[in-house]
Amino acid sequence: MQTLNQISLAETLKARRERLSQLIDLPVILWSGRSSARNFPANTYPFRASSHFLYFAGSPLENAAIRLEQGKLTLFMDDASPASALWHGESPARTAIAHQIGADAAYPLAQLQTKVEDCATVLVQDPGTHEWQTQVLNRAIAIAPEAKGIDLALIHAIATLRMSHDVAAIAELRQAVAVSIAAHQAGMAATCTAKTEADVKAAIEQVILANNMTTAYTSIITVHGEVLHNHHYHHELQARDLLLVDAGAETASGWAADITRTWAVSGRFSPTQRAIYEVVLLAHDLCIATMKPGIEYEAIHLTAARVIAEGLVDLGILRGNPTDLVEMDAHALFFPHGIGHLLGLDVHDMEDFGDLAGYAEGRTRSDRFGLGYLRLNRPLQAGMLVTIEPGFYQVPAILNDRDRREKYGDVVNWERLAEFSDVRGIRIEDDVLITATGTEVLTVALPTNIEAIEQLISGN
Repeated sequence: MQTLNQISLAETLKARRERLSQLIDLPVILWSGRSSARNFPANTYPFRASSHFLYFAGSPLENAAIRLEQGKLTLFMDDASPASALWHGESPARTAIAHQIGADAAYPLAQLQTKVEDCATVLVQDPGTHEWQTQVLNRAIAIAPEAKGIDLALIHAIATLRMSHDVAAIAELRQAVAVSIAAHQAGMAATCTAKTEADVKAAIEQVILANNMTTAYTSIITVHGEVLHNHHYHHELQARDLLLVDAGAETASGWAADITRTWAVSGRFSPTQRAIYEVVLLAHDLCIATMKPGIEYEAIHLTAARVIAEGLVDLGILRGNPTDLVEMDAHALFFPHGIGHLLGLDVHDMEDFGDLAGYAEGRTRSDRFGLGYLRLNRPLQAGMLVTIEPGFYQVPAILNDRDRREKYGDVVNWERLAEFSDVRGIRIEDDVLITATGTEVLTVALPTNIEAIEQLISGN
């Protein structure tokens, strides 16, 4: 497995900024950001550098900036103070960091002010850095959807570059995936003795931390899978429950994995759980089988919607023609979100750009119930990494909504649905790399079929 160091960090970063210079003829300044205080200044949240800074600087430097122009990189950061060495240990000098990342020059932060004329930038969301950007550039910096002029041109250029991953990025992503798979396996093994969701969370995140990585997002480990982003872990595990686990690691340089598996706490799916799981798995498998460069991501989403509608008709939960059911968004009663998203330096890659990265030029979000949460709407291309994550959920806020009960009352067999009360939520998510001819499922080593999952839970 190649690492970013083996490929040569400096060479990788040089190639990225040269590609940027081919897309825009503008000087660019990117800030890394600062840590935020939890309650008093010296007690901070863990620092996470801006992903756009990381893409071109390759190192999670705090309180730093880089200037890019015509393929050249200039680093601006201060050397650590003697007091910092007392509390945090020795830090590399600015000159050493500049050499590591292949900078053409390096200066103290104070000199940044002299190098900002006509520079484009991207807003960094921590308030301190945002204020700094505004002061140094002497202009307002808009959040991406409202960005204009040279900043908008930069956003489109960065999105173009980061849409398709280079060799170094894919090597990092593979590392994140490998650790995430091991973490899920540890969670499965811990389930048989776990008392609460928190016990499984501890087993999963211990693996991530032991590999000197962090979680790429707040882990979802819940028996209430109908709550799509459930971040509570106090519920007791009962034998009849399904446990939905959505957890992924992030490498030290910021590259993320994103995996979801759902398994029976008892180690054996009930007949109703198995029936719904097989519908979701079929949607998952058919989506991946149809993916290749040029295929529209929205078409992949609609494939999942159709398969889920067909499966629910076969189970007697929905009534009618599956194609018609998808047209009227009846499938979204149980599969309300999109089929997935971009994955890279962020778990929802480049979503700080709003839909400017996820949606091809000229496209806007649908107002349809069944399409409004689609995060990606553009043709697939080689080098793109996306998630595929169909699901089935019984969300009370949806199913008990009076207007939806009225609209879909004739197509839902509510009595039959009640027989599946032990299926609160199921999601199956893999990370899929688009290749020149098709796909590579980076997360394939973590099984999705029921028999293999049950074996992992039971330890057999």
